[in-house]
Amino acid sequence: MLWRFGPMIYGPTLLFSLGEGAVIPLIPVIAAQLGAGVALAALVSSALVVGQLCGNLPAGWAVARVGERVTMAVGGSAAIAAAIGLIAAPNLATLTIAVFVLGFCAAVFGLARHSFMTTRIPLSFRARALSLLGGSFRLGVFIGPFVAAALLAIFGDAHAAIWFALVCLIGVVLLVVLGPDPEHDAAAALARTQPSPELDEDTGEAVTGPVRVNEARIGVFRTMWRHRQVLARLGVAAALLSSVRSARQVVLPLWGVSIGLDAQTIALVVGISGALDFALFYASGQVMDRFGRLWAALPAMLLMGAGFLALAFTHDHAEAAMWFALFAAVLGVGNGMSSGILMTLGADLAPQADPAAFLGSWRTLTDAGGAAAPLLVSAITALVSLSLATGVMGLVGVVGAFAFLRWIPRYIPRR
Repeated sequence: MLWRFGPMIYGPTLLFSLGEGAVIPLIPVIAAQLGAGVALAALVSSALVVGQLCGNLPAGWAVARVGERVTMAVGGSAAIAAAIGLIAAPNLATLTIAVFVLGFCAAVFGLARHSFMTTRIPLSFRARALSLLGGSFRLGVFIGPFVAAALLAIFGDAHAAIWFALVCLIGVVLLVVLGPDPEHDAAAALARTQPSPELDEDTGEAVTGPVRVNEARIGVFRTMWRHRQVLARLGVAAALLSSVRSARQVVLPLWGVSIGLDAQTIALVVGISGALDFALFYASGQVMDRFGRLWAALPAMLLMGAGFLALAFTHDHAEAAMWFALFAAVLGVGNGMSSGILMTLGADLAPQADPAAFLGSWRTLTDAGGAAAPLLVSAITALVSLSLATGVMGLVGVVGAFAFLRWIPRYIPRR
């Protein structure tokens, strides 16, 4: 059944992330060309994260009312407009708006895919399907910067990568609009892989598969209030995982610079860490489906928390470069072990009849955690030191591990 989702979900996901991955490293470059300093260029780049935060709740509202396919098509079309804005931006204000819209569209597109998979993937292989979705995104983000570097070397203009992203986004919209209808094809595939309900024996157990019931939609904010307990507990644990993941992307380059490594060595170490991360995405789904969600979330958080804590004590060590490479690999493995866990937990907790509103709240929480981590690292580094900031993120990972240990068995029983 997973192969049937290639042209519907995984193909558009790969193209969207490939274009986004090519553009993200060049946003500060284009901002600098328009006259921004380092601080202002960073502010322009942060508009992408702000757009993602702002896009989740409206996306949940849209998916609940017009469906996943229409929402993905609209989000992809708006992303095309944002890419054109990046190319033609005459000033920093226009560039910032275009970056914000691109982040907003990424949230809309991502939530529509998440909602689609939540309602149509059987529980027996939900984690593998969502891990494969996360792996498609990671592959695009991993390859995108290399494509951007190659285009920059050939054409000598940062806008060449944005033209590449524009082509990718056009391909996304064409696949969504002209490709197989995901809602119709998924229902047909599910009917072929599962027995008819009329023929099943009534065992008296709760139904946990992707079954739709006729319930009135209650809206985004009422959904948040109705599920406030799980969002305040397991949702906060998920936000802590997202913050540790985000901190890894900030801490590793800063650590390399701080211990005096050259840019090529830092890029190599970060690249190896990213390769280890990507290599484990499907294994994470296998673990979650076979042994339960906790067996992926808990080891991943403990590994990343311990990695940050240990790295914090190596800054002034004689073999600091060796320890940096070692713990960068540890963080990559830990992040890879958690691939797909946030989407899987969200899908497990969401109401099956109308998941979009809940998923909008869930993704807003996790995106907020990811956005807060770089700010926290920057603030602690400026006030005290990078080592303390790294240690604090390690403690965040340990706290998140205990939160998962406490709340996953309560809200997502193994059965």
